[in-house]
Amino acid sequence: MVLVWKDILLEVRSRELVISVLVFGLLVAVVFNFALDVTPQRVTAIAPGILWVAFAFAATMAMSRAFVREREQGGLEGLLLSPVSRDAIFLGKALTNLLFMLLVEMVLLPVFAVLFGFSAMSFTLIGTIVLATLGFSLVGTLFSAIAAQTRSREIMLPVLFFPVILPVIIGAVEASTRAIGGETTVGLGRWLPLLAVFDALFLVICPWVFSFVVEE
Repeated sequence: MVLVWKDILLEVRSRELVISVLVFGLLVAVVFNFALDVTPQRVTAIAPGILWVAFAFAATMAMSRAFVREREQGGLEGLLLSPVSRDAIFLGKALTNLLFMLLVEMVLLPVFAVLFGFSAMSFTLIGTIVLATLGFSLVGTLFSAIAAQTRSREIMLPVLFFPVILPVIIGAVEASTRAIGGETTVGLGRWLPLLAVFDALFLVICPWVFSFVVEE
């Protein structure tokens, strides 16, 4: 929790990450709203894909900064030398990314709901966002640690991130489609458990791989 609190304080002071991700998400919403003819009959088919395109790219922007500050200022070496397990470092960073992304999504979701004309007050939709964002934060934190060690980290992170996170994006889009269309039982019975399974796998695999990554 100390690591999480440190990252939150740094972001509160700088405000560069949350603001830039929010602006990007708002631009995506506005551009797609004018580029596509989103009629009430087409909302269920179009809105979920646009929503998760914005969330996925916003997550990439957020995760890209996860280890850059520590790498540039030597903070990561200090963390690795401290009597703290590698799992605790990873989970602290992942939790920070999760909180930042949920904050951004909490602001963007009502904007998308207003622009595209669907209800954001759906337990299935909110549950989908939480589960998918957890998967984003776990995978994104791991690949951010890998990309931070390369010169082309801005390019390397999306290349590594999107192929692995694709099942989560597909599940999130499908569950969101059911939620926006009002079919809560299908989303709860098939896609949400799929997201939960992937999150459980990532929660085990990502910290384990992270311990090898930071030793390199």
